[in-house]
Amino acid sequence: MCAIFGIAGAEEASNLTYLGLHALQHRGQEGTGIVSTNGKDPFVHKERGLVSDIFSAPVIEKLKGHSAIGHNRYSTTGGNTSENLQPVIMKSSLGWVSIAHNGNLVNAGDLTKKLETEGSIFQSTSDTEVILHLMARSQERDLSQAVIQALKKVVGAYSILVLNHEYLIAVRDPQGFRPLVLGRLKGKPVFASETTAFDLIGAVYEREIEPGEMLVVH
Repeated sequence: MCAIFGIAGAEEASNLTYLGLHALQHRGQEGTGIVSTNGKDPFVHKERGLVSDIFSAPVIEKLKGHSAIGHNRYSTTGGNTSENLQPVIMKSSLGWVSIAHNGNLVNAGDLTKKLETEGSIFQSTSDTEVILHLMARSQERDLSQAVIQALKKVVGAYSILVLNHEYLIAVRDPQGFRPLVLGRLKGKPVFASETTAFDLIGAVYEREIEPGEMLVVH
């Protein structure tokens, strides 16, 4: 099933993301990861295993910043390998961009072959990386527009969180196949696969992200 969690503009963003992922452990137990940012640089930690075993206090302390996204993996497309752990992060003309994805892209294989023919080099067998390559090749300078252009080319189920130094973007596929909810913690937006993540950190549930909706947090 996989779990995704994200928060923007909050103190201890990585610790809150850790707690959110811990509450969502039942959605994926093969591996976990967090990417955070201080508004400039990305900080990344991903490993195979359970959330509580991976994110010790020293690890969380290194994940600096006010915004973060996280992911718990349950294998669907791609094997249970370290390379397929999320969030996936890539450098491109957009700068660094990271993505956490819950879902399956039914045309990922065809898109991968096309992108490789055009020169893209894939680091994993996860269909999530396809979205990042499509974003990088969109020629868009604005992150939200790059996301839109990329998602126009994919077919399937997805709820995704995209993070860079400036934005946190949440998107749900047009059919609403995968869950994604919005909450607030001291006025700051929080996104998660399930509201159980909000309960653990004391966030207030606001609503579901609508099918086909994209929210951009600056």
